[in-house]
Amino acid sequence: MADKIKVSYAGLHHGEEPPISGYKGSGTIFFAGCNLHCVFCQNYQISQEFLHTPLQSWTSTDLALEMMSLQVRGAHNINFVSPSQMVFQIAEAIEIARKKGLAIPTIYNSNGYDSLDVLKQVKGLFDIYMPDLKYMDNLSGERLSDVKDYAEIAPKAIQEMLNQVGQLELDGEGIAQKGILVRHLVLPGLIENSEKCLAFLAELSPQIHVSIMSQYSPRYKADSNPLINRPLRCHEYQRILDFALGLGLDNAFIQELSSQDHCLPDFNSKKPFDE
Repeated sequence: MADKIKVSYAGLHHGEEPPISGYKGSGTIFFAGCNLHCVFCQNYQISQEFLHTPLQSWTSTDLALEMMSLQVRGAHNINFVSPSQMVFQIAEAIEIARKKGLAIPTIYNSNGYDSLDVLKQVKGLFDIYMPDLKYMDNLSGERLSDVKDYAEIAPKAIQEMLNQVGQLELDGEGIAQKGILVRHLVLPGLIENSEKCLAFLAELSPQIHVSIMSQYSPRYKADSNPLINRPLRCHEYQRILDFALGLGLDNAFIQELSSQDHCLPDFNSKKPFDE
């Protein structure tokens, strides 16, 4: 494909969930742009306001070569972050890389707002799906992410992802090889939305792996938004953890609230992550 792929960062990342980062790191490739406009985006420097952020312009072959390089460096997987707007170029790159000997799992790491038709077209190219489930409430989606139908689109996408790859499968070292891991960021004051998200996942499958994230911090435009202009509180997060346990979501990853301070990247730096 002739379209250039805008990449902001590629490297080994140790800050993902344990089955993804493992002990060698996840080979993450961050793309510029996004199909949502979240007021609280922690990656806003590359998702929305990247005019002054250094970007690289790659072809699908360039992307394939970077994937091979990350494999040589020991990455457990190739982790495509915000791939939705570049999915067909990524698919082409995966096919090129596999012909060159790519043998580690590929991860589709998205915000969950993915086209069902597109997901069906790329079936078999991604070993692991790692979508967000942000909202089960369209009003919150419209207010905070400028999208009117998130609560209709994301659940169908996640169902399709689960149908394609099944539950998360780990190797003998606890590293993910195939399957789905759904992320949910708990937002302050939107506890009922979080409960609806987790209830949907439990109804989909109590065995599903879910990452219940506490790292929310009012970044970007969130500090001036009265809905979410404060950090998440301990009692709010604990309520959600108790709720998840009550639903039988035993395959859950949790975070310390201190993640609000050290999980935030700076994509204007050569090393965006403090790890």
